[in-house]
Amino acid sequence: MVDFPVSPEKAKALQERMAAFDIKEEDLEETFTRSGGKGGQNVNKVATCVILLHRPTGTLVRCEQERSQGLNRYLARKRLVDKIEQKILGDASTQRQAIEKIRRQKRKRSARAKEKMLRDKKIRSEVKELRKPVDIDEE
Repeated sequence: MVDFPVSPEKAKALQERMAAFDIKEEDLEETFTRSGGKGGQNVNKVATCVILLHRPTGTLVRCEQERSQGLNRYLARKRLVDKIEQKILGDASTQRQAIEKIRRQKRKRSARAKEKMLRDKKIRSEVKELRKPVDIDEE
């Protein structure tokens, strides 16, 4: 694992998360560019911006949050893991929602719900009936 300017606990936690989602250092393509914005002359002259590409998934992360390259490298990896985790868990939750939707659609209405629906339809029908023009010749 790369040595980052963060506490050993944070570095170890990141390493464990990367291992949990099967993200290897060999799969990462890391490039450095100059960033802009806050940070003064340092960010304008030194390549502090980190662009991280995870080749197997095609996920790209860009980090130019801090003034130091080392810290940006750590943050980029952290963002990458978050993004991949979101992709994996997001797909699972989307499937779960689709299954629940089908289950709700197939479920039969209770007798009380049917009564309420029919009552509402009857009221709506009466309201619409009142909107009709009055025909005087009906008698």
